[in-house]
Amino acid sequence: MRSGAVIGWPTIITIACRGVAEGLFQTPAIADRRTGTRMRAQTASARAVPITIPSMTQTVLLALDTSTEFCSVALLSVAVDAAGHVQTEPRARVRHEQTGAVSSTRLLPAIRELFDEAGLALADCNAIAFGSGPGSFTGLRTATGVAQGLAFGLDLPVVPISTLLVCAESARRRDPAATRVLAALDARMDEIYWADYTWDDAQGEWRVLQQASLDTPQQLVVPAEPFTLAGNAAAAFGARLPAASAARTVDHDALPHALPLAYAALRAFHAGRTVPADQAAPEYVRNKVAQTTAERIAEKAAKAEQAAALAERPNGAEDTPLREGRP
Repeated sequence: MRSGAVIGWPTIITIACRGVAEGLFQTPAIADRRTGTRMRAQTASARAVPITIPSMTQTVLLALDTSTEFCSVALLSVAVDAAGHVQTEPRARVRHEQTGAVSSTRLLPAIRELFDEAGLALADCNAIAFGSGPGSFTGLRTATGVAQGLAFGLDLPVVPISTLLVCAESARRRDPAATRVLAALDARMDEIYWADYTWDDAQGEWRVLQQASLDTPQQLVVPAEPFTLAGNAAAAFGARLPAASAARTVDHDALPHALPLAYAALRAFHAGRTVPADQAAPEYVRNKVAQTTAERIAEKAAKAEQAAALAERPNGAEDTPLREGRP
């Protein structure tokens, strides 16, 4: 990868696999303590006692999020057994930088830096996760495009994770008592993106009580039980967001970030909740933020008609609202 590469949409960046990691297990020599002689396992006449060694593999997961003004990348590596159970504490490397609208120029260099720091190659990766939205349309397309490109080149599965679920994951990791989380993000245009989650201890996973939605602050449904409000909606709307005053706690810092995304994606990966690269897609929630050419033309025509109608009225015939006390 070239550190100065710029990602555009719908450009797909194809990265060729650079080899397959080898893991060779060599049977060690077996010492006979009674005689002091050493017997090798490969000797045909040796009588070795069978030993069952649990099969352990390393899972390497790359997580990307550019749904906000931050370029966020995390590389997670963890040892798992044959059943997919995590056996060691995951090792994480992270880049989380405020880049504004130019995340595409920083994303690939950040990925390369993390792999270099970990002493790993792209070919060591097992899955690629990305924040699927909702969020900035351009940012969502950037993360989706890079995740697709890498997954195509490496023949890997993709793990789409909702940015609202990432907020819930972040809140619970910061506060273990945050098991009912209302995630709400400022969607601009006087609206919020929100979803409702509860943590299922038995399954070790979030259950979705309300899918990602787009509403005004007053329309957000407040849970009947104690809950944590995660995200920046409370800071953006203040008293206009009733859920803020009803929450047991408000976590303003539980925002889209590649590290909690990676932890959520690791569980999804081992549970088989992945998609092929060609099926990875952003979750916009809001259908559009801009008018089409036809809509702009129609709006201009309507304004022109309105102006012409006003111009044809007699002087002084325009509508004038009455003020209090005016006859």
